[in-house]
Amino acid sequence: MAEPQSKPASIDSFEVRILRQEAPGRASYWERHRVDYEPQMNVISVLQKIAAKATTIDGRSVTPVAWDCNCLEEICGACTMVINGRVRQACSALVDNLLQQEDPNEIRLEPMSKFPVVRDLMVDRSRLFRALEKARAWVPVDGYYELGPGPRVSPEVQEQAYPLSKCMSCGCCLEACPQYTKVELTRLSGETDEEFQQRKRATYDQSFIGAHAISQIMLFNMHPTGKHEAAARLDQLTAPGGIQICGNAQNCVAVCPKEIPLTTSIARAGRATTAHVIKKWFDR
Repeated sequence: MAEPQSKPASIDSFEVRILRQEAPGRASYWERHRVDYEPQMNVISVLQKIAAKATTIDGRSVTPVAWDCNCLEEICGACTMVINGRVRQACSALVDNLLQQEDPNEIRLEPMSKFPVVRDLMVDRSRLFRALEKARAWVPVDGYYELGPGPRVSPEVQEQAYPLSKCMSCGCCLEACPQYTKVELTRLSGETDEEFQQRKRATYDQSFIGAHAISQIMLFNMHPTGKHEAAARLDQLTAPGGIQICGNAQNCVAVCPKEIPLTTSIARAGRATTAHVIKKWFDR
């Protein structure tokens, strides 16, 4: 978390402009609030003050703003939103820094644009988790009984794997990626819930898998047990929506709050998938 700066000069209160939306598919609109300044506030504190007051800058009573958060320690990734035009974590975005370094009068809050809005600043990130499911981002085991000590991992592999393990599935890399475009589906007339979910999963599987999933594939392919599923994971990277869509914009690594070397993972994944495809060709 960035260290807070000193109080911005001559600021006793500031405006917060929030892009709100009442429900999925509804039109969005801007709403302005005024918040009294306190030192060492983060954006979650600001939203809590706005929710408690629930009154706009012109005195209208409104419903409290909805947002997502959990750990408040930049661990869970739930509070990701666009703050002053940049995607980041609301819990570690400090008001002192925002007002002093970006805009001394106003903070702008918007939901991520690459995911369907549930309400206000809350979005549906199920597509993100579907990509991890597609990538088999786990270590397979036979059961939950005592398996004894696991295989040893060399310090060299640990050094490569640890930064990748810090991913919290926040979605920052996907919001910044020009290849990761918004997919929003509506139920067709006469379509059952099961049919709608199947169509949604199929659509998600055809769209770009994303830097977060590519990096997790490389993480679990390094694991002594996880690497037994390496071929299946690499098959997903060569399938529609795989690594071939990546345009190497490198926006993902620039916005990652955990400073994960995502572009390094993408480069390694590119080499691994090339070798995998060539091997499959000669194994025919």
